[in-house]
Amino acid sequence: MIETWREAVVESAAFYVGWGGLLIGIVFGYLVYVTNFCTMGSISDILSFGSYNRFRAWLLACAVAILGVAGIEALGVADTADSMYQTTNLAWLANVVGGLLFGFGMVFAGGCISRNLVRAGGGDLRSIVVLMITGIFAFMTIGGIIGPLRVALFDPATVDLAQSGMETQRIGEAVSVMSGIPLETAKLASVIVIAGAFLIYCFKDRDFRSSGRDLVAGFGIGLCIVAGWFLTGLAADEFADIPVQLISLSYVRPAGDSIDYLMRYTALGPPGFGIVTTAGALMGGFLGATVSGRLGLTSFADPADSVRNMFGAALMGIGGVLALGCTVGQALTGFSTLAIGSAITFAAIVIGGIAGVKTMERIA
Repeated sequence: MIETWREAVVESAAFYVGWGGLLIGIVFGYLVYVTNFCTMGSISDILSFGSYNRFRAWLLACAVAILGVAGIEALGVADTADSMYQTTNLAWLANVVGGLLFGFGMVFAGGCISRNLVRAGGGDLRSIVVLMITGIFAFMTIGGIIGPLRVALFDPATVDLAQSGMETQRIGEAVSVMSGIPLETAKLASVIVIAGAFLIYCFKDRDFRSSGRDLVAGFGIGLCIVAGWFLTGLAADEFADIPVQLISLSYVRPAGDSIDYLMRYTALGPPGFGIVTTAGALMGGFLGATVSGRLGLTSFADPADSVRNMFGAALMGIGGVLALGCTVGQALTGFSTLAIGSAITFAAIVIGGIAGVKTMERIA
């Protein structure tokens, strides 16, 4: 059955990736809006109110995504070893600095990229500005004026894991190389231990178990990540004229790609997965705001609010490119493959977010 699906998707990849990705993005955006899923908000909840529910929802989404990716690989739908997260070049310093910048910036921007996407869909004009600035600074960091500095500072710190006998940067493979445990055993054990630890941590808490909103957020958003991997896994064909990248949800570079696509639509052809899922998240936010009765235009409170948001957006654009992703692109999509770089970025985003909240409290 999988091969039948693959043949159909590969035959019309632009159609399936376009409409399938749009649907995934809509579901994701709707869930983020109606459940108030927010990684920055989860950190703020812990520091301000001692509430871990939204943080547990984030970890639940991670666990669901990890298990889902393991299932996809077992079925032969995709091998995430072929994804950008599993290269043997471990850019650990870029992961650390990028994660810190992104985590710090998302606090000043009122939320991460995904949160700003759904808020923009609900009529928040501040978020539109944040998204535009994030996209511009992302492209400036990839190959623009910041690009040479990025290469000069961070490329020398990149570690080639192939020299240690590794073919990917999976946590399980690192365990295998260091301990001598058979590779497949170590990979399976890492999935069970990490996903299992997250699930135990989440469901041992009575308040979280009784919070339907956070349970829906964790399971639903985790499944959106799995759906993205499933779709692009089926569509992946290295012999295609325009190969589909094996990826799932991510929103920093796609924010810049979306701006570029709007300006050069006639020259670029069908939109890729990142662009349609970005558009879908906007639409999902609009749908969520409409259903919730909260659709309406809002803007900056004052010039200081404008400066804070624009500053945070710039940091997210730079940090998201350095770290190869955001709270969704690395801490969910990347971490679902159990990549070492994604784990480093995940931790750095949390630390950066804590620093951002503390800084905002001091200057408020």
